[in-house]
Amino acid sequence: MRTIAIVNQKGGCGKTTTTVNLAGSLELLGARVLVVDLDPQAHATLALGVDPERVDEHLYEVLSEPDGAARLEAVLLPLGERIALAPSGIALSALEQKLALDLGENRTTRLAAALAPLAGRFDFALIDCPPNVGVLTFNALRAANEVVVPLETSAFGMHGVEKLLETLALLAERIGCDPAVRILPTLFDGRTRYARETLAEIRERYGELCFDTVIRANVKLREAARAGRPICRFARAANGALDYSALAAELAASPPEPRPSVALRPEAAGARDPLLTLR
Repeated sequence: MRTIAIVNQKGGCGKTTTTVNLAGSLELLGARVLVVDLDPQAHATLALGVDPERVDEHLYEVLSEPDGAARLEAVLLPLGERIALAPSGIALSALEQKLALDLGENRTTRLAAALAPLAGRFDFALIDCPPNVGVLTFNALRAANEVVVPLETSAFGMHGVEKLLETLALLAERIGCDPAVRILPTLFDGRTRYARETLAEIRERYGELCFDTVIRANVKLREAARAGRPICRFARAANGALDYSALAAELAASPPEPRPSVALRPEAAGARDPLLTLR
């Protein structure tokens, strides 16, 4: 199972949009996809047509206790033949605070432990992260073998990504957690010279880290989210559907090079909890 964290501490850059619509496009390619909504705002849950207020159990029950990993199977919601959702809820906000006060070494490996038994059931697990680099995002990074960073084609967006890449480099250095990182330009408006120049700068600065695919600004993506459906099920001829279909094909055709996983073995790196080592 390719476990991909969709990460950026900047809000409004297209994390949830990418998670939901990439999942739908991968499903169309025949892949079995698990969407993990790790954001307390539960936007990915809503964008897939599930009301978080009506969900009896969600990721809080899975991650709140050290032995909660076995409960993930029980909270999964099937949304089709090949796609399932691990839903979120506002209680995850309290979990962020609870785990931040917990000095146990496994507080950043709980998601990895929960996902491990599902490796044979899904081809992809896409993790929608909250807009910060806190304990929930660290759980996602330690569970993932790949990271996709949606990058709004703006100068402020590029500044935020620099900080995120520094954090990922520290994580790799100090605990041996070294996922493959790819950058996805989003919210691109090719009608403006500013956007075209910014995209050129992104490609020049990040080179091979960038996907060839660019996600264009498209109102149909917002309409699909409001309807609770991936864009490929809502408006298959829209630019958003075409762009995420291209992204799914590019991602499926370029698996990362195998890397040793230390997500469940923090002692193997001889390091302390990453939230402590990065402070």
